[in-house]
Amino acid sequence: MPERLLIAPTDLRTADPTIANDIYAGRFVFAGEVVDVAGFSVFEIEAPSRAWAERLHSFGWLRHLRASDLAVSRSNARALLDEWIRFQKSHDPVARDPDVMARRILSWLAQTPLVLEGCDHGFYRRFMRSLTKQVRHLRRVARDVRPGLPRLRVAMALAAAGLSLSDQPRLVRQASRWLDQELARQILPDGGHVGRNPGTVLEILVDLLPLRQAFTARGQQPSAVLLGAIDRMMPMLRFFRHGDGSFAKFNGMGETQLGLLATVLAYDDARGAPSRNAPYVGYQRLEGGDTVVLVDTGPPPRPVLSLDAHAGCLSFEMSSGRQPLIVNCGVPGPGATALRRMARTTAAHSTVTLNDSSSCRFLNGTYLADKLGEVILSGPTGVEVSRQDNRSETILTAAHDGYVARFGIRHERSLVLSAYGDRIDGVDSFTTPSGNTIARGGRDAFALRFHLHPAVEATRINNGHAVFLALPDGSAWQFETPELEVLLEESIRLSDIRGSRRTEQIVVYGRALHQASVEWILHRVVEPGGRMRHHDDLGDDLPLGA
Repeated sequence: MPERLLIAPTDLRTADPTIANDIYAGRFVFAGEVVDVAGFSVFEIEAPSRAWAERLHSFGWLRHLRASDLAVSRSNARALLDEWIRFQKSHDPVARDPDVMARRILSWLAQTPLVLEGCDHGFYRRFMRSLTKQVRHLRRVARDVRPGLPRLRVAMALAAAGLSLSDQPRLVRQASRWLDQELARQILPDGGHVGRNPGTVLEILVDLLPLRQAFTARGQQPSAVLLGAIDRMMPMLRFFRHGDGSFAKFNGMGETQLGLLATVLAYDDARGAPSRNAPYVGYQRLEGGDTVVLVDTGPPPRPVLSLDAHAGCLSFEMSSGRQPLIVNCGVPGPGATALRRMARTTAAHSTVTLNDSSSCRFLNGTYLADKLGEVILSGPTGVEVSRQDNRSETILTAAHDGYVARFGIRHERSLVLSAYGDRIDGVDSFTTPSGNTIARGGRDAFALRFHLHPAVEATRINNGHAVFLALPDGSAWQFETPELEVLLEESIRLSDIRGSRRTEQIVVYGRALHQASVEWILHRVVEPGGRMRHHDDLGDDLPLGA
């Protein structure tokens, strides 16, 4: 067993000292569920859900106790850790999950100043013995961990343990090699992650940046692979941001932890403008004035990495200033299985659906789904993308084949954003796989969906051919499709933190046989503060009092 700890990696995650008061009072709030232990040990309580148990056994909540900076918090943290060790909770099935174990090791290492300062020798020995056993077990099972972020997190935890514990040169070498291998596999040339969730980049950097510091603190040079991965990922944090600082909600992205994002961005030495083209991870960013448009232009990840991926190819999100306008539905909190399935469908995204179906097929309702999770079995395999950046506008054209196998229809979307950011011209087209006009109907019903942020007030105008969109800052936009009727229907804004909120969506229905392409316009008609733009562009029945 290692004799001592040499360093404590920094914990970059934001902490809330008020949560320490809840923990001291025996109230544990994880994954949206509250458990009051009422005098019992929290480790004797039956967990209300798997997600709650994972948060408990990961020990990420220790940082809140450290943030309170009180002696009672220090003794509380030590007592809770000692209970976990004494109750042999390392044998709990959830606690033994490699991903949970990796998170726990990272948390314990980072919070050693909290739990070990002033402790007695007996606790110190119990803590070190338990930590060492967990590291050994994680080392044994590391190669069997699910590919993707869990496997990368295990590699980071082992590297952090090797650097933090005394007399571990072999573990440092082994974990460093494995970490380099996983970073090379998972971090794409443009800095995106192979799982395509924008938030995964932030999750990785939160642990990878302290690991870089740990190598330096031990007098070791971080590998070129590690440094290169950080350099590629940092600009992606800016790439995925809207004007309000939040990430676009693609492929499992939940609510953005803005405080944590700001902390990580402080490590960005370059601090330049974000890239606008991320072809490897499959996203495009269009900017004009204060308008940002983010577009999903990639196929789904391979099945083993697709547990959180969505069927949102060619969907986009758009914000005006600090106000999101067009959005995807997002993701619900843990445990909401039915809502989560709905959130992954194409209809939950601001794109086109054909015949009320998704562009991807998911594994569900089988023994394999229970074993592997509801991964994506098939979807778009080829996404064609072209882009032109001119002084007056940015033109993006993309097409996918996700509906070709079932319906023989290829979907193409063109977006043109003006340089001033006050107008988007869109065209959604439907062709055969070879690009010809569809000659036979029957399974050609389409729906264009544009989900609206809950803060947007929508009103149909111009005899149902346009929608007036009022924003909280006094500005307004107008959506128009001259050839087809525009409807407003109910939608939902999902959140893994705030819960679900009702909202609306703009929907345009048609048949691809009769409407080979649908042209639509989204343009600003009222500036922030209420100043009108061009009266000639406004409909006769514009709700000026809105």
